[in-house]
Amino acid sequence: MPSPAIISIDQGTTGTTCLVIAADGRLLGRSYSEFSQHFPRPGWVEHDALEIWDVTCRMAREAVTAAGAEADIQGVGITNQRETVVLWDRKTLEPVLPAIVWQDRRTTQLCRRLKEAGHEAEVRRRTGLLFDPYFSGTKVAWALDAHPDLRARAEAGELAVGTIDAWLIARLTDGAVHATDPTNASRTLFFALREAAWDPWLLDLLGVPAALLPEVRPSSGGFGIAAGAHLGVEVPIAGVAGDQQAALFGQGCWNPGSAKNTYGTGSFLLLNTGAEPVPSGHGLLTTAACNARGGLAYALEGSVFIAGAAIQWLRDGLGIVAHAADSEALARSVEGTDGVYFVPAFVGLGAPHWEPDARGTVVGLTRGSGRAHLVRAALESMAYATEEVLRAMEADSRVTATEVRVDGGAAMNDWLMQFQADILDLPVRRPAMVETTALGAAGLAGIALGVWSDAEAFLEAQAAPQRFRPAMEAPRRRALLGEWSRAVRAAVAWAREAPRT
Repeated sequence: MPSPAIISIDQGTTGTTCLVIAADGRLLGRSYSEFSQHFPRPGWVEHDALEIWDVTCRMAREAVTAAGAEADIQGVGITNQRETVVLWDRKTLEPVLPAIVWQDRRTTQLCRRLKEAGHEAEVRRRTGLLFDPYFSGTKVAWALDAHPDLRARAEAGELAVGTIDAWLIARLTDGAVHATDPTNASRTLFFALREAAWDPWLLDLLGVPAALLPEVRPSSGGFGIAAGAHLGVEVPIAGVAGDQQAALFGQGCWNPGSAKNTYGTGSFLLLNTGAEPVPSGHGLLTTAACNARGGLAYALEGSVFIAGAAIQWLRDGLGIVAHAADSEALARSVEGTDGVYFVPAFVGLGAPHWEPDARGTVVGLTRGSGRAHLVRAALESMAYATEEVLRAMEADSRVTATEVRVDGGAAMNDWLMQFQADILDLPVRRPAMVETTALGAAGLAGIALGVWSDAEAFLEAQAAPQRFRPAMEAPRRRALLGEWSRAVRAAVAWAREAPRT
């Protein structure tokens, strides 16, 4: 007999993964494809929204075909790169500009002007965010200011805007639904966290018409019907969450004090704080998350913009590794980095520093430095940045972590996970399926549709995790972290001593 199952669409920064997950936790079908990255100017990062749509549909159909008769598809869950924004024509569903990616820095000057005008404290109080090009709001403001014709069309109600989840929902439902969920809405600079609604004051501040925005619906619930022509089956869209909140849910972190770290293009550490938002005094973000029913909860988040992307750069930009997986063997081939530290701030520094003008910095090079040292330094940087964020979270929440749950592509690197446990001085827990972003989206949809009776049943269907326990002596840990801090200060100094233009 076929098993009830969910199609999970994980639309990421560099590729789209689609999984078909059965009620008993089995992976019945999987497909993945990268798509194009566009860098039209220094600091600009764009995607072709139609290419994302085409790749998503193709991957979903491939996953459904792979699952075959084993799967009785009940619905769709969607998770996505969060702050990337698309502007499209409501009638034709055609994008009117390239998608502006979360890594894009074109609004650095706009963010600086808004900060210097004294608005950041109030914006932070309302949204839990701060002024950084990372977030969607200033991207939308830039698009309307740079293209007056689009502003006129937006004010006339002809255009729609949304993060990638809203874009896919609109296309999957043939334009019938323009909606998002709180986890994605909370990353826009338009969303009042406590009220869980779009904020007219914020929209006025950024000059964005309310008519552009999607409806905000609960993360687990109804988002319309995906037409059969797109995915190969006609089923409801029943779960939506931004990638990091989906991973938090997929890891079972729906209780206050539970934390997870996702190692993807960037690295994102989230700590569930429960029913109340916790303001940060250490450069962290306060953001929406999901409770065990898929309803609104809150989390603290630290965003490290470049993690796995540093290894991609070593592969594609420098050609010093042929495959990202080669990085583990290279790291093991040397006893240490010989004093080399790599701060991969290619698109600025996120939490807890928030320096948009920082750039990638390598320090400590000698004639004896080789590719293994640089690769190991890139891997170590993920662990160091995670430690900085976790300590800031503990200070804000007054909760001491006892374990960190991990997922994402780089979490498969055993050497990195052991080094992470050593640097944190905490156990690191890796699930059997590291694609917990997709798993979380499936869980949110499956709970809404009755594939799983509740969140605990969803978690119980997963296989047993693996744990890495700390083994590094305290003096060495302190020395390594001290040198990392010195390298970060060098990167920040480079940014802050630059002439302003």
